[in-house]
Amino acid sequence: MSARNDVPPDTVGVDLLDHGVEVEYTDGRTTLYRGVPEPVTDTLTTPPKKETHVLVTDPTETEGVMLYVNDLKTHDDVLDSTGVGRVILDEGEEEEIFPGVTVRRLGGMRNEIEADPAVARGRVFVFVEDDWSESSYEFVAEDAVDDTDADANEA
Repeated sequence: MSARNDVPPDTVGVDLLDHGVEVEYTDGRTTLYRGVPEPVTDTLTTPPKKETHVLVTDPTETEGVMLYVNDLKTHDDVLDSTGVGRVILDEGEEEEIFPGVTVRRLGGMRNEIEADPAVARGRVFVFVEDDWSESSYEFVAEDAVDDTDADANEA
């Protein structure tokens, strides 16, 4: 099978930890996306040639769906066995991958993600990584960031 086609996701387990986000794949294996996700309120643009993984949790925050964006390495059989989906976009294309979550393929092998957690009805995480680094992001409402800033200023 090809690694250049869309693959629908299945439900995966999610554990939100104080040191990262753990995903349990449908085959029972787990992976940990390390670090507290950085809050994003509007649009996230990834650096070029980085892997982009989007995770949207359900309202209970114990399960969700995950998609790899423009992943050309992972074989369909692996995606099928893990429950992770894949979306392939050509430059200039965009797709609403989940309600309230849109991904665009920009020039220079970059992705742009917009998300509204209220519409998604869960938490929206984006993990950006390559062989040397990984970054975690979470889309939050603007007022959630303002509240965090106010709390930090009171300390």
